[in-house]
Amino acid sequence: MTDATSAKSSRRHHWRRDLVELAALFTAVSVADALANAIAHGPSGPVLLCCSAVALLATAAFHTWWARRHEHAPPPTDTGATAPEAPARPAGEGQDTALWRMRTTVRDEPGSLAALCAALAGHRVDILSLQTHPLSEGTVDEFLLRAPAPLPAAELTRTVAAAGGAHTWLERADAHDLVDAPTRMLSLATRTALDSAELPLALRQLLGRCTIHSVPARSLNGRPRAERVPDEGILEEHTMKFRDPSGGTVTIERPHLPFTPTEFARVRALVELDARLGQRVPPRRDVLTLPEGNPITVRRAGAADLTAAREMHSRCSARTLAMRYHGPVADAERYLEHLLSPRFGRTLAVETASGRLVALGHLLWDGEETEVALLVEDAWQRRGIGAELLRRLVGMAADAGSASVYAITQASNTGMVAAMRGLGVPLDYQVEEGTLVITARPAGVPARREPVRPEAAGAAPDAGPRAT
Repeated sequence: MTDATSAKSSRRHHWRRDLVELAALFTAVSVADALANAIAHGPSGPVLLCCSAVALLATAAFHTWWARRHEHAPPPTDTGATAPEAPARPAGEGQDTALWRMRTTVRDEPGSLAALCAALAGHRVDILSLQTHPLSEGTVDEFLLRAPAPLPAAELTRTVAAAGGAHTWLERADAHDLVDAPTRMLSLATRTALDSAELPLALRQLLGRCTIHSVPARSLNGRPRAERVPDEGILEEHTMKFRDPSGGTVTIERPHLPFTPTEFARVRALVELDARLGQRVPPRRDVLTLPEGNPITVRRAGAADLTAAREMHSRCSARTLAMRYHGPVADAERYLEHLLSPRFGRTLAVETASGRLVALGHLLWDGEETEVALLVEDAWQRRGIGAELLRRLVGMAADAGSASVYAITQASNTGMVAAMRGLGVPLDYQVEEGTLVITARPAGVPARREPVRPEAAGAAPDAGPRAT
């Protein structure tokens, strides 16, 4: 009912009520006049007056009793309004919930998305966010859902399929996924702009579980390795390829879920931002003091440290280089350019008070895994430098979301084993033909530690995994 219709009905209601009240008034006047004449000319006039007073008092008492028992509010239908009702308590209120990320393909027709949302609502599933990825045929919709915890994933998938969804993919989400898409893209762009090594991590956070391969332009022996990729990149169903600023390629694979053009455009924007800014390393420097009192500086290293790293190689013994690179000593310097590139991971450098480079620690992205490697100059071993680098690198891996970090060394390298054990995290050991692979679970390891503990000086972290 509109406001105008309600107003007309109200005016008509008041007009009828006025006529009734006027008729009642005239009737009361006539009855009063007849009673007055009868009392004035009759023999029992005083008796009639007393009876009238008693009747009026009884009527007033009855009206008072009735008013106290029943409210004076008009009935709900008097003005056309409905009586207010208390809000119903949701059936799932107070129930444990779980966050899910779901992606499904729906027909590009009116009502398709509405039918899917209605089916989810039937199971009391709350849609927190929705992103659409248009395709040539159909639309890929990506949801962030809050569902009742007892609702199994299989039932949720069947519900979506019954509502018209196809090629549905479902995985558990966490609180980090509650950030909306524009805010997430700005955050990833900021991380990428501040540090070249953040690009692979930003891509993983954007795309979910995926494998990223950075292939250099040439191999260690100078042969071309990277394929030629056009400037705009290549998008295939489960693979994306982009040109690296250094001449190599960046390949992203996700076998369990095809890429969409929207994701391709987002990744290309991050890669282009990284290419325009060039190689960059955060300027942070931490000054520590060794147990014997010598100050050292720990900082991020990059391609600008290539000359200093080669000079440190020249001061290292053949045994130290062989234990570090697991191959001919002559090939050691060939790895440096690869290791110092932020495209393949992060590198920490240790400098003395005079500015001489005496140690390097590498954290290398190896597909979905992470590798750690250490090299400490002979004259600076057994002072806790390697243990400090190792803890910082494993802490970086934990901050980046790596579930495990592995180091490859020789079974006879008890110093590296002691340094890994000093992390205080679960370790797995695997020995094959004299080669020891130690895998650490870095959850909870801090990214850095201010002092170098004297008890760590006994470890000899001068050897690490291979640099291939």
